[in-house]
Amino acid sequence: MERVGGILLFCVAGGLVTGQTRADDPTLETVTVVGRQINLVGDAVSASEGLVGQKEIELRPLLRTGEVLELVPGMVVTQHSGTGKANQYFLRGFNLDHGTDFSTTIDDMPVNMRTHGHGQGYTDLNFLIPETVSHLAYKKGAYYADVGDFSGAGSAQITTNSALERGTVEGTLGEDAYSRLLIMNSMPLAGGETLFALEGNRYNGPWSDIKEDLDKLNLLLKHTIPLSKGRVSIALMAYDNSWNSADQIPSRAVDQGLINELGSIDNTVGGESSRYSLNTNWQFGGWQGSAYVVDYSLNLLSNFTHFLDDESNGDQFEQVDDRTIYGGQLSYLAENTLAGRAMSNRFGVELRVDDIGEVGLYHTQARERLGVIRSDQVKESSVGFYWENRMAWTDKLRSVLGLRSDYYDFDVNDKAGINANGIDLGPNSGSADDNLTSVKGSLIYTFDNEWESYLSAGQGFHSNDARGTTIQVDPSDGSPVGSVDPLVRSLGYEIGVRGFITDQLNTSLSLWALEVDSELLFVGDAGNTEASRASKRSGIEVTAYYHLTEQWSLDVEYAYTNAEFTDPAPEGVEIPGAINNVLQAGLNADFANGWFGSLRTRYFGGRPLIEDGSVKSDPSTVLNLRAGYNFANWTIKADILNLTDSNDHDIDYFYASRLASETSGMETEDIHYHVIEPRTIRLSVGYQF
Repeated sequence: MERVGGILLFCVAGGLVTGQTRADDPTLETVTVVGRQINLVGDAVSASEGLVGQKEIELRPLLRTGEVLELVPGMVVTQHSGTGKANQYFLRGFNLDHGTDFSTTIDDMPVNMRTHGHGQGYTDLNFLIPETVSHLAYKKGAYYADVGDFSGAGSAQITTNSALERGTVEGTLGEDAYSRLLIMNSMPLAGGETLFALEGNRYNGPWSDIKEDLDKLNLLLKHTIPLSKGRVSIALMAYDNSWNSADQIPSRAVDQGLINELGSIDNTVGGESSRYSLNTNWQFGGWQGSAYVVDYSLNLLSNFTHFLDDESNGDQFEQVDDRTIYGGQLSYLAENTLAGRAMSNRFGVELRVDDIGEVGLYHTQARERLGVIRSDQVKESSVGFYWENRMAWTDKLRSVLGLRSDYYDFDVNDKAGINANGIDLGPNSGSADDNLTSVKGSLIYTFDNEWESYLSAGQGFHSNDARGTTIQVDPSDGSPVGSVDPLVRSLGYEIGVRGFITDQLNTSLSLWALEVDSELLFVGDAGNTEASRASKRSGIEVTAYYHLTEQWSLDVEYAYTNAEFTDPAPEGVEIPGAINNVLQAGLNADFANGWFGSLRTRYFGGRPLIEDGSVKSDPSTVLNLRAGYNFANWTIKADILNLTDSNDHDIDYFYASRLASETSGMETEDIHYHVIEPRTIRLSVGYQF
């Protein structure tokens, strides 16, 4: 960290952040993140990391909050159910389901939910208010010692603002009864700065036979106090949401005219969720720490197979998750020299406890419980230690070496007893533990101030559902079941180059590979995931951010991935849901006369839906447009989402289901899909004060 006059300069995740001392309070800085317009040469560990600032987020039209993660190059964010549910994520040939193998944090709080009612690593970003994001730092690959669970494909660290230059009141109205109100501001208080943001959102959706009836409320209250060599902050976040869902539908139901593409087979599914958190962050000299406590709940009703398992009552099920999470981290950065060369060592420890009162699965009909399939009380604890050394060997060559050790403890207690299928689930209670040590490293060669090359390798991991580590009895039929490994190893490596040319072109190229000891694949009739075979992925990623003039910029991101299982099997070696090609591009404008706008396209290619590759999804393309005008203290903007009114699919699966009209005992394997929402227009008016 360096202070020059009233300017504060420091690095966040390899990115430059600048801050100007406030005139009304000289002890506080208003922080501005420059993002992709800064030169990461000399700071980055690999070609696959970067920084995005609020200015880039402001220009991007978003259909859903979770799409902020599409700022990570190569990331695709979709949805196969209601707006209140966690998004579906794709990156580096992974169908990440709702977050497995991609770690996400907000203000050092983990977002991924382990041993979750709907899916391992469940990442629901609906509690985030996009306008409060200061910056998003992303790191793809497993080369970073300070990133642990769920990080095989990569990670994103989202940081919220501590102060705002001006307050904002913004209202948005759109088609299908869309409405949103945002109020946010910050003010000096009690020797520091207090920021508050309140968001309310309602939406009925475009569906032909349900009203989504989304009712979302978000609150952020954050107080930051400067210290002589750092700062401390404490923040409260509150989120409450309820919705009805339009789940994925079988293709044959549309082909037969039973429903249209915006219809539903079961129009009684949906959910409600809440999240309340209190966290503190502290930075003083080389020390940095955080602590948090999160109260979280979810009740999610789904029906993916319709009448396959229960021809009388249907296959609707409710997934329950009710937990408290608490933990924190502490690190120390020591900067010194070795033989006259700059060297730093960073030491860190992380602690997390998930105290899960209930994680359960119930058979339901029209949201009424018919019986319990499985219900457990789980306590999952982990502690991680890491060390990272950075050494400048010459003016051109530097190295980064990391060592990480993680220990996990699982304690599962059955609450169901004899379930609705007449099976005693008591034997599924038990405990397990596991540990892993991971080694990570990079060699970086700097050609000049504009070009740098990287050679990186690292071990990563994801944890498995605690229930899978102690299971002995299948809840559906009582048959013996083998437990899974608590922790699953991954190994990644890449070679890359980064260029930053005359402050106009920021570009990177990386060739990468990743090996995973075990996959997690979606299971349609259970609505969650199960462990599968080992796999390997390799690919190429290219990014280019070109600032044509001060007003115009162009960004292009392309990713190609080859993915397959590494052990041969009769069913085939292709990985269902692994996207080969992803292309995102945007043309952005921001004029001094007040006009601004962005036209963006996202393409993701066809992908296999079963292991032999005989069934594939079609590719999908969507265009979004934002145009706006700033004048005096007012901002008017219009978003046209799905500009071409494409009816491509957000998601495709292939599995067996049965419709009520089909023959008893019949099951049909079919593509089940969720269509992209039709073209919609949203108009916003904002006032800054």
